[in-house]
Amino acid sequence: MAVRSVLKMGDPLLLQQAKPVEQFDTPELHALIADMQDTMTSLNGAGLAAPQIGVSLQVVISESARFSVSRRRIGAAHGLDQSAAVGARRRDGGRLEGCLSVPGMRGLVPRYKSLRYQGRDQYGKEIDRTVADFHARVVQHEVDHLFGILYPMRIRDMRFFGFNETLFPGEDLKDD
Repeated sequence: MAVRSVLKMGDPLLLQQAKPVEQFDTPELHALIADMQDTMTSLNGAGLAAPQIGVSLQVVISESARFSVSRRRIGAAHGLDQSAAVGARRRDGGRLEGCLSVPGMRGLVPRYKSLRYQGRDQYGKEIDRTVADFHARVVQHEVDHLFGILYPMRIRDMRFFGFNETLFPGEDLKDD
């Protein structure tokens, strides 16, 4: 379909709560997801939320669970209660996150190790998954985008937030 521009931190849309998807299995929803996939792939991202490309809908894709869409409840494992999505990447062995909307930077973000999320895929089929480790981190990162939260807002110690080339000299890191 099309590669879209990714909004950067500072854009007001990234700070707003996205609207739930009301109709599934529509040409518009399929086209949006195709554009998101093309955009994420072209930027070597691990996940992408619709608000990141300027669409205020609760739609998210990722490498681990493509076409996850809207109206999810995350809960169970740790009492987190939000609508869910999937996406994000971390550095091996760590909890450092990056984001396509915060290019060139990484930060240490506290996240739950496991959780359950529920919702619907792009066709309206029910989803109910319990995930752990990286997948759980991915869900939490992307669901934050649906509620106007960027990962730097979750960083507790700013000593662990900085530019890739400063934190990891000589390494070629890509943004998520």
